[in-house]
Amino acid sequence: MRSLDEVDKKILNRLRQNGRISLKELSAEVFLTMPAVSARIEKLEREGYIKGYHAEVNLEKLGYGIKAFILITVKPEDNKKFYEFVRGERCILECNHITGNYSMILKAVFSSTTLLDEFLGRLQSFGKTETHVVFSTAVERY
Repeated sequence: MRSLDEVDKKILNRLRQNGRISLKELSAEVFLTMPAVSARIEKLEREGYIKGYHAEVNLEKLGYGIKAFILITVKPEDNKKFYEFVRGERCILECNHITGNYSMILKAVFSSTTLLDEFLGRLQSFGKTETHVVFSTAVERY
């Protein structure tokens, strides 16, 4: 992979902050023409630095007021089945394979503690779990 120059880094940072920033505004911030900025963005997309553009939604307003991090120990031979399971669960926002006493950490949201409890019941068929419910989030970056 090529190394990014300061202009590319600034473009990426601004797009991360606001994926809907106009080319006109972005070009003024990086002191390039709009076609030059557009070409850089296309190149960053092609090279995989930009994976997509997304809306940041308010999950609480959508009824998902409970956020939890769930640690689970999954046997390596069960990873494929486990990944299929979590991909099919709409409550899962992230699934990460990690080091330490547990093998996976899930970031999940629920509309009620009853649904969290039901999910944990299904999840525990894969292994031991430990659940941490989030009270508040001080920093959240995308």
